[in-house]
Amino acid sequence: MTLTKWREPRSLLSDMYDDFFEPRFSTLRSTLNTGLTLPAVNTKKTEAAYELEIAVPGMAKDDFNVEINDDVMTISVEKEDSDEETTDDYTRKEFSYSSFRRSFTIPKNVDREAIDAAYDNGILHVKLPKNEEVTESGATKVAVN
Repeated sequence: MTLTKWREPRSLLSDMYDDFFEPRFSTLRSTLNTGLTLPAVNTKKTEAAYELEIAVPGMAKDDFNVEINDDVMTISVEKEDSDEETTDDYTRKEFSYSSFRRSFTIPKNVDREAIDAAYDNGILHVKLPKNEEVTESGATKVAVN
């Protein structure tokens, strides 16, 4: 048995308009226009560390902000680009803005002083070494190499 949502009879034009501007289209359009997408993340747990690989091509290592506050590690990027070309007849000016913010809860057995982050070939590698002793929570800033 199939259930169908019943709607009041309306004109063909209003039905076409509603079908075209359904929320799935406006959501897709806003994602494409703003460039606000979350990058893919691979996580790996080894005997010695927890490792993250985050796919963020087109960035520079200085674009990343990696912070740990209490038990939450936040990785964020805000990047703004602009380009302007002027000739006798016209001026072309383009700009783009992209950003993301991902947060991860980190285990208590992570050695906060030994966390390492490196950016190479479009992948941000974050290594969180394990520590036998449980460390106290606090705020830490991680440099990206």
